[in-house]
Amino acid sequence: MAMEIAHRFTGSSIAFSSVGKSRIRNGVSGMARVGLSSVSAVHVPRRMLMQLAGFGSVLTLLGSPGLAAPLPEMKEPQVIRTLKLPSGVRFQEIVEGEGPEAHEGDLVELNYVCRRANGYFVHSTVDQFSGESSPVKLILDGNDVIEGLKEVLVGMKAGGKRRALIPPSVGYINETLKPIPEEFGPRRSLLSHANEPLVFEIQLLKVL
Repeated sequence: MAMEIAHRFTGSSIAFSSVGKSRIRNGVSGMARVGLSSVSAVHVPRRMLMQLAGFGSVLTLLGSPGLAAPLPEMKEPQVIRTLKLPSGVRFQEIVEGEGPEAHEGDLVELNYVCRRANGYFVHSTVDQFSGESSPVKLILDGNDVIEGLKEVLVGMKAGGKRRALIPPSVGYINETLKPIPEEFGPRRSLLSHANEPLVFEIQLLKVL
């Protein structure tokens, strides 16, 4: 009796188990069929998904005002023009000053570097090694300063810089005209080139 009851219990369990497994299998397969059919209805290739995801990222970046930086403005290069005066003097405005403007007859204070037209150094009020300067004071008239330099300084504003090519006809036509070094060596060097064009780089410090 006990064996029969046990067999019946075991058999029913097995039967239940088999029936349950069958139902589970059917249920899973049914769910699988439903799931697959629903997925297949909206199936999207993986490559397209990746493309759509990337496109969405691009749209997000473009739509973010903080990330869409404006293009930098292109600045036009500064062009230094050379002006020619009737006397033959040519000069360039390197830096336009903001101080008082120099007029004929004014007393001015300036630094300068004088070179030959081929670039060789002649004289300067600024020491090339220490950087110390010894500015000169000139009266802007024909009796004190060489004519070509006066023409360059007249109309110039304090704080400005100009580079000028001065022909000998309006340069050191006599040895009394300024600017000229006080030391014998630099003075002799400058006057030895009085018959050729000279280049002056001028910084107008003050109009006194």
